[in-house]
Amino acid sequence: MKPYFMRANITYPPQEVVLLATKEEKALELWARNDGDFTFIRRYPISKASGGPGPKLREGDKQVPEGIYRITHLNPNSQFHLSMRLDYPNSYDLMRAAKEGRTNPGGDIYIHGKAQSTGCLAVGDIAVEELFVLVNKVGTHRASVVIAPHDPRREPLDGFADNLPRWAVELYADISREFAKYPKSDI
Repeated sequence: MKPYFMRANITYPPQEVVLLATKEEKALELWARNDGDFTFIRRYPISKASGGPGPKLREGDKQVPEGIYRITHLNPNSQFHLSMRLDYPNSYDLMRAAKEGRTNPGGDIYIHGKAQSTGCLAVGDIAVEELFVLVNKVGTHRASVVIAPHDPRREPLDGFADNLPRWAVELYADISREFAKYPKSDI
């Protein structure tokens, strides 16, 4: 990883990292910072992500969630080589589920190795090794993940689409604001 950070003029390990995941593009961007603004470090292909556009609503829907998450746990003994657990469902997901009367929004969402997925982001073994070591050095409390249906820097997110719950407008506005902090022109 050090050469990527040297090229970006960011000390390794950095103080904080953000992973931007886009379902349609099947891409995971790594951004990092020490002081000041985040800088683009590198991009990884997502080898497998089940479901389609739209947030995860329930256990077993095979959807990759959409939203702003934290990495809460690193699993070196994963059946998918290595894995990093996301805090899905977070307080936002739980609040939305409660308001709609949904009792089982699902869970156990990871970024992991291999190339299979039922709601997780599979990035392959080499990529997950790099990210796992990086997040371990930085600390899970300084690593966040933003997942979008597609890159809102390329095309606005449509929270009004027929297949989405009404609150997707608010969710997609939050996701779009997060992505706007990481200019596509910096890549």
